[in-house]
Amino acid sequence: MPYSRNPIKHSPAFRRRRIANWLPLGLTYAFLYMARYNLTVSKNALGPLMSKEAFGIIFAAGTVTYAFSFLINGPLTDRIGGKRAILIGATGSAVMNGVMGLMVLGMLEWGWSLNLTLAFSIAYAMNMYFQSYGAVAIVKVNSSWFHVRERGIFGGIFGILISLGLYFAFDWSQAIVNWTEAVNPEHPQYWLVFFVPAVILLFWILLDIFVLRDHPSQAGYEDFDTGDASSGEEDTPFVLKDILRRIFTNPVILTVGLIELCTGVLRNGVMHWFPIFANERVEALMDAPAWEFWLNNWGLMLMIAGATGGMLAGWMSDHLFGSRRAPVAGILYSVLLAAVIGMAFNLYGSPHVLGILVFIISIAVIGTHGMLSGTATMDFGGRKAAATAVGLIDGLVYLGTGIQSISLGYITSSDWQYWPIFLAPFAVIGILLTIRIWHAIPSRKT
Repeated sequence: MPYSRNPIKHSPAFRRRRIANWLPLGLTYAFLYMARYNLTVSKNALGPLMSKEAFGIIFAAGTVTYAFSFLINGPLTDRIGGKRAILIGATGSAVMNGVMGLMVLGMLEWGWSLNLTLAFSIAYAMNMYFQSYGAVAIVKVNSSWFHVRERGIFGGIFGILISLGLYFAFDWSQAIVNWTEAVNPEHPQYWLVFFVPAVILLFWILLDIFVLRDHPSQAGYEDFDTGDASSGEEDTPFVLKDILRRIFTNPVILTVGLIELCTGVLRNGVMHWFPIFANERVEALMDAPAWEFWLNNWGLMLMIAGATGGMLAGWMSDHLFGSRRAPVAGILYSVLLAAVIGMAFNLYGSPHVLGILVFIISIAVIGTHGMLSGTATMDFGGRKAAATAVGLIDGLVYLGTGIQSISLGYITSSDWQYWPIFLAPFAVIGILLTIRIWHAIPSRKT
């Protein structure tokens, strides 16, 4: 069927209400990113208080916790609904960011003697437990509001929300650091990097309570057949055993999960370590102005990359590949591999060439992540199992993130040259896995 922006012929009123539904939900999700990746900005701000090894351990503790939280939060969200899940996640994350901010305040101003690595590992792990509700909630809600033939568009929206969150996390957090250093150079208030996103999340929590709805019928519109793996099961009760069997016996979902494990290594292996590398080059006074450009605008670059990758991936899926997701991921992964190889040959060359290469990697990896975690999970899990499916997939993303966090924490402390070499095999594996599911589409129940 020819590509259409509105293939299901929804009414203008329905489409407006759908925007009003996913926009506050999506922005809550974006600010969860700020409350998650502000840790990277705090690492550079705290300097010797948080070494690269310590950062790697803390970040790994959080990401591994996130990875295994899907065992609880995915099925739980399928049972309680996405609205309750996002409220639990955002509230818990706001509280834990307040705790981490209090730790920094205590150490810098009140003379607290804390084992920073241990204290932050525990607090950040708890933060990431609550963070894990975010992706499952947004996919669970939107699985009832978007038809399969519209979900490429949603994959693009998902990529944009991720990119906005990265912009908030890196540039807004860095702006907070820069502001507090300018206002009080002797005693910068670095704890604000954690307090500010906590307060912002509270605002979106209140808005979600009044605006967000799990199903169109709760907003005055008819529920409709979304054409995914749950079609024909509208009146079937939720049975956890059946949901888990559907997920863990579906070879497509399991393959998508393995691809996304590689995505976790590649996305965070570039996104978090590039600003740390740039900061070290600035401190070494090596092409400092050029590196400062990338360091101060890294969030903006990620936002542009994510929006570009997300919308490009969504358009390609719906327009060129009949709403198949794997071909898009395979193409983007091939571009990503070429850019990683380019990194290896230009690590200590031009800052702008390296910046462009990691920008291209970010386009490809965020586009892939939005397409697979945000869209394929709805397709093959279906509405009933959407949260459990995205929990599995996103859990594997963060298992990959934990692998790269521990590995690169030690690798980069030894020799940065091994950074792109570590990343390249995961790009190759990702390409091979996309070929396995190249023609996969969801089967409907009849």
